[in-house]
Amino acid sequence: MAAPKKSVAKETSQEAAQEAGSPPEFTRDQELSALRHMLLIRRFEEKAGQLYGMGAIGGFCHLYIGQEAIVVGMQMALKKGDQVITGYRDHGHMLATGMEAKGVMAELTGRHGGYSKGKGGSMHMFSKERNFFGGHGIVGAQVSLGTGLAFANRYRGNDFVSLAYFGDGASNQGQVYESFNMAELWKLPVIYIIENNRYAMGTSVTRSSAQTDFSKRGISFNIPGEQVDGMDVRAVKAAGDKAVAWCRAGNGPFILEMQTYRYRGHSMSDPAKYRTREEVDKVRHDQDPIEMVRNRLLAAKMSEQDLKAIDAEVREIVNAAADFAQHDPEPDPAELWTDVYR
Repeated sequence: MAAPKKSVAKETSQEAAQEAGSPPEFTRDQELSALRHMLLIRRFEEKAGQLYGMGAIGGFCHLYIGQEAIVVGMQMALKKGDQVITGYRDHGHMLATGMEAKGVMAELTGRHGGYSKGKGGSMHMFSKERNFFGGHGIVGAQVSLGTGLAFANRYRGNDFVSLAYFGDGASNQGQVYESFNMAELWKLPVIYIIENNRYAMGTSVTRSSAQTDFSKRGISFNIPGEQVDGMDVRAVKAAGDKAVAWCRAGNGPFILEMQTYRYRGHSMSDPAKYRTREEVDKVRHDQDPIEMVRNRLLAAKMSEQDLKAIDAEVREIVNAAADFAQHDPEPDPAELWTDVYR
């Protein structure tokens, strides 16, 4: 997902666009890459919701529908070796880092072919090969772990960057601020990405947070922050480029508040009665991250038929993953005694 090299003139025009308040334009290849990855996440999550309703997925299941531009845009700003860690709304992050759909889906259904051998479920799977250090069920726990990854990078003397994703609700947890302090004190290369989807579990940020501009949460630690349109993959990628460059240069941590919106409830058991259907529909109509890319491609003379073909390819991948996840064997009972501390 690495962006192609740009000419000096192109960089200058993109910087001018950012200063003018509009995100830099993507190349056609970048638009198509972003579309494919966001569609994969969207279709995967829709299928996961269907399987949950059929009883094929047990436990908790938190869908990422509506927030796809964030993780896709950020991955476009990274290089091989950079690390990602997040909370329990994690399927999108796994897919964006390159983890296979069938392995993620198999983990959701508790099968041996899942990334945690069917023992972790929706919130707890990892991939060392993809530098994905897990989804974590304890609110805010991953922020300290992501800071630890950055400490390891600094200790080893490499130039890798750690991305720690968390939500607006987790932003009020104490360990987050302990992590901020350590990261700035030791100039650790970590980007704190706050996915502000407006509702912490079911409570609006205006009711739960005294400071609702989450980009300012690092001010007392001298950590710079920036608010980003998390529904526009171009804006996310541009902010990611800036934050990554800051960290690689040895300047310490950076905070990105991604302003986004989740279309579904907090989890599959949440009817989301704390907001109106009109509110959700308006965001879908005006700001959907996938539709914005589709519209730009259509305006660039790409045919509707070609776009439908991409969607069909993605659906085929997701359907194959769902089929695998329902027919792969469950883990042997002996697996209860493996991969645990005793």
